[in-house]
Amino acid sequence: MESCCHLHFLFLLLVSAVAWCHAGGCSDGSPADKCLKDGAQKSPSRQPEAKPGRCAYTFIVPQQKLKGALCVSVESTSANRSEVMQLRLELGRQQQQLEDLRVRLEREGAVAGEVRALRKESGTMNARITQLYAQLLEEVIHKKDQALEQRRVENLLLNATSQVLQMTSSYRELEKKYEALTSMMSNQSELISRLEKQCHLCDKDQPVKVTRGSRYDTNVSKDIGNDIQRDQSAPLPPTPSAQDPSPVPPTDPPFIGPWRDCQHLLDSGESTSGIYLLRPQNTNRLLQAWCEHSRADGGWTVIQRRLDGSVNFFRTWEQYKQGFGNLDGEYWLGLEHLYWLTAQASYKLRVAMEDWQGRQVFAEYDSFHLEPESDWYRLRLGSYRGDAGDSLSWHNNKAFTTLDRDRDAYSGNCAHYQKGGWWYHMCAHSNLNGVWYRGGHYRSRYQDGVYWAEFHGGSYSLKKVIMMIKPT
Repeated sequence: MESCCHLHFLFLLLVSAVAWCHAGGCSDGSPADKCLKDGAQKSPSRQPEAKPGRCAYTFIVPQQKLKGALCVSVESTSANRSEVMQLRLELGRQQQQLEDLRVRLEREGAVAGEVRALRKESGTMNARITQLYAQLLEEVIHKKDQALEQRRVENLLLNATSQVLQMTSSYRELEKKYEALTSMMSNQSELISRLEKQCHLCDKDQPVKVTRGSRYDTNVSKDIGNDIQRDQSAPLPPTPSAQDPSPVPPTDPPFIGPWRDCQHLLDSGESTSGIYLLRPQNTNRLLQAWCEHSRADGGWTVIQRRLDGSVNFFRTWEQYKQGFGNLDGEYWLGLEHLYWLTAQASYKLRVAMEDWQGRQVFAEYDSFHLEPESDWYRLRLGSYRGDAGDSLSWHNNKAFTTLDRDRDAYSGNCAHYQKGGWWYHMCAHSNLNGVWYRGGHYRSRYQDGVYWAEFHGGSYSLKKVIMMIKPT
């Protein structure tokens, strides 16, 4: 009975396989026995996927003797169909990815073209930069050569300037000697005129007849010679008169200089403003200065004046020390002269200013003097009064600074920015030795005009400025 069942099952299995092959299992029209044979030949290796033109099933015949019924499952057909669907979906997805990759490759191709163009342009720019660098290097070498030439010219200029300064110093010494000789000649002339007057009086009282071959009395000649050689400041002896035998009391001659300062000049009776010879006490230094008697009761010694921009005030330390300019115009008296003037007495300072609209103001300080050069001519200033505003007290107790002597509290040199010499701090509330600009308001990279900050501010250059001192 069991063998019949087995044979029956095998028969049904064969019939089913033949029917499936005829129904389309073998698409190439092969007979059923070939399908079976192919299935029997390919039974050792399983095919995971059904290929077109071949049978989709493989029959496995057990090697052992079957005992019992065999069951055939038809679920593999539906499983293969789902796998095909999945493969189709995967194929579609991969095709979509290929399409995306193609689009991306096209875009990247365009980007690659742009990169090539940029590389080409970069090469051109590199060549241009190399050319510019070569030109720049040539310019730098040329500039270095120019700098060396300029340094050589500057050295020559400095040597020439040093020689000029030496000549200027020698000239000043000659001027001082000339002034001393002029003063002596003036005193001698005054003495001679007095002697002539006395001789006229003697001639009127006792006429002397001079005949051919006669000589003056030797005693008279000796007296005249003694009078000439006598000290000029000493009074002359009385001259007796024939009519009045009583002696004539001596009269002190008028003082004709040099004076201690302009106040001394005014006290001596001279009230005309002008240039006078001064000699401070305790020194043999002779100097000329403008004495101003038409302002504030007179007696003022002018130490600085600005009025037309005719003199350059951007000077060196030595020039500010000795003084420069024109006494009847713009000038700076000199720091050394200022030191000796203010050392002989207590002085006050008056700064008179005028703007371009004609308004006149002043600033006065009740004490003013300078320290010696060893302390850089440091400014000592007293209390302020006036109508111009106080723009100088900020500079009190500050050393004097020039382009070649930096003594200010600023990290740079204030004289370089302010274009002058002054008692700079950080840097200035007043700059009366700056650049004289015409018209008032000026345009400059720095505040380098002639300004007084409390009077029109630092961007307004004043028209006229006079700094003057007198004893208190």
